[in-house]
Amino acid sequence: MEFTAEQNVKFDAKPKKFIMWLFVVSSTIMFGGWTSYYIVFSASKGKGHGLVLPDVFMYSSVVLVASSITLFLATRALKSNKINMQRTWLWITLGLGLAFAYLQFDAWSALYQSGAAMINNNAAISMIYIVSGFHLLHIFAGLCIIVNSLIGTYKALSTEKAVYRQEIAAIFWHFIDILWIYLYVFLLLNS
Repeated sequence: MEFTAEQNVKFDAKPKKFIMWLFVVSSTIMFGGWTSYYIVFSASKGKGHGLVLPDVFMYSSVVLVASSITLFLATRALKSNKINMQRTWLWITLGLGLAFAYLQFDAWSALYQSGAAMINNNAAISMIYIVSGFHLLHIFAGLCIIVNSLIGTYKALSTEKAVYRQEIAAIFWHFIDILWIYLYVFLLLNS
């Protein structure tokens, strides 16, 4: 059997993980900039967003923390070579991620019904939509990464590639979980 040059190259995940960490850092800077803008705006106008955040934001936070736990369990199952269990935990994580997205839309609906529109004379209210909207875009990207890891459980991947897919999913998903907790607490404290 003849091997091609591509088959002889060993899989190296380090450069790809580095790119993921660069994305995490750049996203942190972006969200940090928006929250800094919010603080400066609030200080100059003497007001925050002045809203009581919908309870749905709290429920979605609980759902997102639960999804991080299930993703952790999926990673642990992979390390124990329990691929069926990993697959199950990934499916649950995917479902919780979709539930989070649904709850975010529900929270926006509650905000809008309370009179807090995206376009208004209070930029702090607009920032709620902006930061939660961009976070939701990160959630959808995270769901795609989880699906990639999930698809890998149905293929005969090398151990290195399976671990790589799971680690990338874990890095990104735990980041957006921590990011949401930060944003939610920030909005609660600055209302």
